[in-house]
Amino acid sequence: MVKTIVQPRFDVPSEPESGVILSVNHLSKKFCRDLKRSLLYGVQDIASELTGLRQENHQLRSKEFWAVHDVSFEVRRGEAIGLIGRNGGGKSTLLRMISGLIKPDTGSVEVRGRIAPLIALGAGFSPVLTGRENIYANMSILGVSQQEIQQRFDEVVDFAELGDAIDTPIQSYSSGMAARLGFACAIFSEPDILLLDEVLSVGDILFRMKCYRRLAILREKGTTFILVSHNPQTILSMCDAALYLKKGQLVAQGSAASVMNQYEKELFLASQEDSTGYLAISEKPKNQSSGIDITAVYLRNEQGEIVRSFTSGQAGYLCLKCLSYIELEELSLDVLIRDQVGEGDWLLDLSCYRDDQFLKIVPGSNEIQLHLPYCGLRIGSYIAKLAISRPPGFVYDMVETFKFTVSSDEIMTQCSFYQPREWRSHQDFLKHS
Repeated sequence: MVKTIVQPRFDVPSEPESGVILSVNHLSKKFCRDLKRSLLYGVQDIASELTGLRQENHQLRSKEFWAVHDVSFEVRRGEAIGLIGRNGGGKSTLLRMISGLIKPDTGSVEVRGRIAPLIALGAGFSPVLTGRENIYANMSILGVSQQEIQQRFDEVVDFAELGDAIDTPIQSYSSGMAARLGFACAIFSEPDILLLDEVLSVGDILFRMKCYRRLAILREKGTTFILVSHNPQTILSMCDAALYLKKGQLVAQGSAASVMNQYEKELFLASQEDSTGYLAISEKPKNQSSGIDITAVYLRNEQGEIVRSFTSGQAGYLCLKCLSYIELEELSLDVLIRDQVGEGDWLLDLSCYRDDQFLKIVPGSNEIQLHLPYCGLRIGSYIAKLAISRPPGFVYDMVETFKFTVSSDEIMTQCSFYQPREWRSHQDFLKHS
């Protein structure tokens, strides 16, 4: 049997010694891709429910799929949990089941305390009622008494920045005004658990800063957060831990940094199977050579070992092997690098010639290296274009497409490149005259 236990704040049962305030046990939800079949299955399920014959069904019927499948986790009082994953991964469906908005097909949710879902801000407002009337209706639904609403009413209006518009029907509000009011109603209900589904983008930057400050105050009071956001910095700055949902399944959980790093790697390195980090080129017949021929392009680490990828922040070598029939003391290697999945702009444009560091080459097999004291590229797949030439413009040979990847053990989402850094704090001892 599906069991959902939600206790109001005024009747909170004693918490277990572990302090668990939310327990999700083998939760699953399936949907149907076909509208007619979905309606038919709905009628069948309602009939089974009314007759008491409905049981947990772990099998998919025709055209059905698991939006969330067998997800289990626990959240303790005062924790902030980030919920990450690509669109369609099941994040919003999971929050809706936790909040009781939709019923799971299998599993149970146990909530100890008052829960406030911020899933669609303002979605529960009546358009014909005024903002004032909607505050009372909305906060009452969230379990706040009339006396508490009266005490917090001015704070809600002030926080939502509505002013005289509070006595105007909601249907005359802009979407931003309604969203601000919905956010204010939820956070001033002072819930034990707050569910946030991509709602921290409402209003301008000043309003968002005010939202973050209020959430920090709630956090200090012991409110538990489950936050869905596609902004990694929001997850990393607000959350202790994170859950990674992929195609409805929980594939990773742990510290926010470690889970975000795994998500980034899967997100940005999706084409890694096409990027071997080594390109071999067949030798040309000598009569077709311009004098120097590229025979391979590959990567080396600081120890000189050939590797499949660079690592952000670590040293590495981009190497080019060539077969030369001549001796040359003023050779230039030119390297262009761009993001494989980006908009096509070159991220790096490097040249021996422009750096005034010419290379020497002798007849036979030669290896030319571009040494990077640290790789500044973020996690992702890249394409390099390489050319060996004699300036000002005689090109001996060229490789148009060398694919490689960059991995990282650090969080790079908000950076376009890796920057070595140290953090220090010094007291100012300047004496005032």
